[in-house]
Amino acid sequence: MSRFLRAALLLVLLASCGGGAGRYSAPRQLDDACAIVRERPHYLRAMQTTERKWGVPVHVQMATIHQESKFIGDAQTPHRYVLGVIPTGRQSSAFGYSQALDGTWEEYVEATGKRNARRDRIEDATDFMGWYMHETEARLGISKQDATNQYLAYHEGRTGYRNQSYLAKPWLVDVAARVGRRSEMYRDQLRGCRI
Repeated sequence: MSRFLRAALLLVLLASCGGGAGRYSAPRQLDDACAIVRERPHYLRAMQTTERKWGVPVHVQMATIHQESKFIGDAQTPHRYVLGVIPTGRQSSAFGYSQALDGTWEEYVEATGKRNARRDRIEDATDFMGWYMHETEARLGISKQDATNQYLAYHEGRTGYRNQSYLAKPWLVDVAARVGRRSEMYRDQLRGCRI
């Protein structure tokens, strides 16, 4: 086999191994909504579809995804360890852009009939968020525009929110307030975007 052919085969092999490395990576500028949608226009298309279908504004979706996964498609919770060294599994079953738990995701699939939906696909993750927040508004009366309280209900579950479990978690109340501020920041930025 010639040197050229070996080099070409090696190059093809290396390219095929590394081709998906950035598939789930975060956009470069997470504090700039316009930069996010310029870098990943399919994110905006997915969120706009969700906004039309479920009524959840793009900026609320973006702020929630930022908090949950920093836009990393295959995000997972950290491992738990016994004695600091023996891994015993992950902290929860949360996965993907939306950090949906297994049980809640199954409820979504059952309710929507989207059997092929995947948590690591932005279109499905935003549709899940839209469905969840739509149901939250219907059951708890929290406006889809209210990123802070929607986030509290998203994090604690609707029953937890109804029982005000978040009041015993001042750190979570602070996180939800940050989600609300980020939502407003993204809303203001998106108004000025040239997309």
